[in-house]
Amino acid sequence: MKTLDQWFEEYAVSHQNPKNKMIHYICVPSIYFSIVGLLMSIPTELIGNALKLNVPIIENWAVVVLLFVLIFYIRLSYTMAIKIAIFSAICLVLNYYIGQILPLWLFSIGVFVIAWIGQFYGHSIEGKKPSFIKDLQFLMIGPAWVVENLFSRK
Repeated sequence: MKTLDQWFEEYAVSHQNPKNKMIHYICVPSIYFSIVGLLMSIPTELIGNALKLNVPIIENWAVVVLLFVLIFYIRLSYTMAIKIAIFSAICLVLNYYIGQILPLWLFSIGVFVIAWIGQFYGHSIEGKKPSFIKDLQFLMIGPAWVVENLFSRK
């Protein structure tokens, strides 16, 4: 299994152009955020009935999926897993409140589509294909790469 640094090195190859990087800094978290919103939009009676906590912010399919996502990150780096867990918690809270005022599924689809358009535009500027075309695991590396680049002291 590759280390997180090895993943980052390979991911960085197709993310050198400053405009593409800036687009990724906006669009990758937006895609992650929108996926959390879409998952939160799936009916949750099964989870709610099983847990009986009456806390919709954690009784949803996004939390179930995010637990598996965090296992992926824990295998790469405990520190990154914590950072992604914090970002995921922020996504859960914001999506919960957005869902109180707007149809969350519709809002999330809009964000998802716009962000992917941005991603492909960024790669057209870069002149290189998105990394996930080579390996789907890069869809998980992208959020960690953004967190690392935006919030590290390197």
